[in-house]
Amino acid sequence: MAQARIQITEQWPRLSVVMPNYNHGRYLSRSIGALLAQSVQPDEIIVVDDASSDDSLEILDGLARRHAHLKVVRNARNCGVLPAVNRGFQVSTGDLLFFSSADDEVRPGFIESSMKLWALRPDAALSCTASEWHDEASGLNWMMAADMAARPGYLSPQDLVRLGRQRKLLIVAHSAIFRREPMAASGQFIADLRWHSDWFLCYSTAFRHGILYHPEAFSLVNMHATSYYGGRDALEHQRVLLRILEYLSSPAYADIAKVVRDSAILGVFGSDIVKLLQRHPEHHPFLTPWLRLIALRRSIELTGKKILPTPLKRLVLAILYSGK
Repeated sequence: MAQARIQITEQWPRLSVVMPNYNHGRYLSRSIGALLAQSVQPDEIIVVDDASSDDSLEILDGLARRHAHLKVVRNARNCGVLPAVNRGFQVSTGDLLFFSSADDEVRPGFIESSMKLWALRPDAALSCTASEWHDEASGLNWMMAADMAARPGYLSPQDLVRLGRQRKLLIVAHSAIFRREPMAASGQFIADLRWHSDWFLCYSTAFRHGILYHPEAFSLVNMHATSYYGGRDALEHQRVLLRILEYLSSPAYADIAKVVRDSAILGVFGSDIVKLLQRHPEHHPFLTPWLRLIALRRSIELTGKKILPTPLKRLVLAILYSGK
């Protein structure tokens, strides 16, 4: 049965969806279709096409002719994912912004449930939900961010510190709807943070204003060879992690440095962050016992994903991300 469509009311903030696209034409009907099938429609869906050479523009133009709130912004040359999403931010008009990947999709009820959350605490930094992840190469599926709270509601910066130490703090950017003002104040998607620009945006705003959270999995993240989060050069990754530390130690983020340190959220980067902190004494305040413990567990987890056979990987993922 098709979902009844509900228009966003004047009581709800304006919502813009921004989707960067480069040669993901084969995914667009699925990802945009999932947005168009939502019971609550956003005010606008902006797709920034980054000079695709496949059939993306043909597909997008066809969708735009049928849906007036779908707008296509064309880059004359390929600029990369982060410039594309930041351009979408600049041309968008919403008070709230959802940055959707062309190769991922949202589940029915995502926007409606998220907008109801915003009515509870309109000064939060962002809203987010649990998420299902799928690795196309191995066929593995697992849940992420399923156990931060038992029911929908607001989590304060102090709650986030507690969850960080419990290894339960995980903001999935693929299900995050950002409030425009905190996002602008934190620098949007900072280009030199590369793959971790969304991670930094999520946590730098969350530790200032708190978040809204729903434990139901309303997004599906597809990991494949052409994903933006694919292969990373090890030296470049070290450089990006160092830039994160430099930003957190700068005056612009002095207001959240302590809560970031106390949460030990940097431990998600495993042994890489520990080695980096050991080499840079100026960032030693972040090298806490909590961070060492969480980084160790994360390193064991990552090693297991690499060396274990697929049946054992499924078992490990079920234990780690069961949401219990």
